[in-house]
Amino acid sequence: MGEARGSAHALDGSVEVTVDALGALKRLWLAPALGSADPSRVSALVLEVVRVAMAEAEQDCYNRVGLLLGEEAGLLVEALSGRAAPARASDDDPGMTVEEFQRLRGERLGERRFPAPAPAAESTVESAVEEEWESFDPASLRSDR
Repeated sequence: MGEARGSAHALDGSVEVTVDALGALKRLWLAPALGSADPSRVSALVLEVVRVAMAEAEQDCYNRVGLLLGEEAGLLVEALSGRAAPARASDDDPGMTVEEFQRLRGERLGERRFPAPAPAAESTVESAVEEEWESFDPASLRSDR
């Protein structure tokens, strides 16, 4: 647990924070532009980023417990504490669907969807081969069993 960490940053990139699982501040970076900002706004922003980093550190603890002791141990800790792990929190973002991921991937890679080509007319040789396979009896094969 001593190695568990959580990091977060403000959406505008003006604050970056890293904390350990006990809440000790390991790294704090403030953009120079915050020097002239309202101190109450800066402190509120820092505290919000620290809160997100703490949730990340808490989840890192659960992940480590799960890897070492199994998922059941993590569930036991949740039951004893009365709090769900951050990844199971009701307000947690569920992420994107598989369909959305594939659509965005296609846009990133510049994929274009073309209609399927029209099936080519079968030649007489291909149809003769298909007829031969349709009449094939697998029982005619030699078996050494």
